[in-house]
Amino acid sequence: MNAMATLNVPRMAATTLLFIASFLLLSLRPTEAQVGVSYGKIANNLPSPRDVVNLYRSNNIKAMRLYFPDQQTLQALQGTDIKLMIGVANENIRSIASCRCAAYRWVRANVLPYRSSISYIVVGNEVDPSSQPGSSVAPAMQNIQYALDVLNINNQNDEIKVSTAINANLITNSYPPSNGQFKDPSYIAPIIDFMNNHDSPLLVNVYPYFAYANDPKDISLDYALFTSPGYVFTDPNNGLRYQNLYDAMVDSVYAALRRAGGHHHRRVIASESGWPSNGGFGATLENAKTYTRNLINHAKQGTPLTPGQPIETYVFAMFDENEKQGPETERNFGLFHPNQQPKYGYLGF
Repeated sequence: MNAMATLNVPRMAATTLLFIASFLLLSLRPTEAQVGVSYGKIANNLPSPRDVVNLYRSNNIKAMRLYFPDQQTLQALQGTDIKLMIGVANENIRSIASCRCAAYRWVRANVLPYRSSISYIVVGNEVDPSSQPGSSVAPAMQNIQYALDVLNINNQNDEIKVSTAINANLITNSYPPSNGQFKDPSYIAPIIDFMNNHDSPLLVNVYPYFAYANDPKDISLDYALFTSPGYVFTDPNNGLRYQNLYDAMVDSVYAALRRAGGHHHRRVIASESGWPSNGGFGATLENAKTYTRNLINHAKQGTPLTPGQPIETYVFAMFDENEKQGPETERNFGLFHPNQQPKYGYLGF
């Protein structure tokens, strides 16, 4: 896409904008913590879980994403005001989908003792729809929900929501955002049905960095870093104007949800977003600092489609992960050094 193009706005844009924004805002609910931080643990040099929890508290970080149930971390969170997004690891999805008893054991061991800390259970992270766990995601979500109900964990005032986290590349035709749709409707359909039935959000990992690094000719650095001095383009279908890529990516997910039948589901959570400080094109300390600070501030404002509605967002990640596989950028997303010193100074959580 050409992110720098300015498009003409149809005459009916204002009416369409008012209808969409009003309809969305009526069905969104406020969140307790707009910005959290993901706690990845694929490293051999990290502080103890208790020290990490204290680091969250001292920096006023009120939400944590944990990718698998680490008992030391779960125990350290007790008695704090940090809310947790806890994950079912991809390798466990098939067993949980195949047997309610496996889901029951997982919830009893990893949720029941810590339920006051947990806001979300995330069944899988960026599962490839064509992979073996792909067809098991929705059944696993259903079985986890069954276990929550059987164990009477949820109540009206403090309900744990079950979802899954998808890669933003599952969205196609995302320019303009209102044209967004899912590449594999058969994969997402049962997930959306579950979310409609249980009022659950959809979690999406949103990375403007990768879009910029893959297409710097058409996507400007300012547009990716939230530093564009003005609007970059206008969506011709609804008249919404976009000044940063993050908003465009999130709103394309809302469009894809509507197109796929998510009529009762209007909440998207950015379950990961960050910028690497080293290891790839545009991956510099200064760019990472700029993106992170702007992301934290912007998440409180909402997107053009949801103005004024904070976007619950999880910055990736608390630390660099020196044992993570893949390109060098994967090991350089941390906000803090292993010695717990901030990489970018004060961030403003």
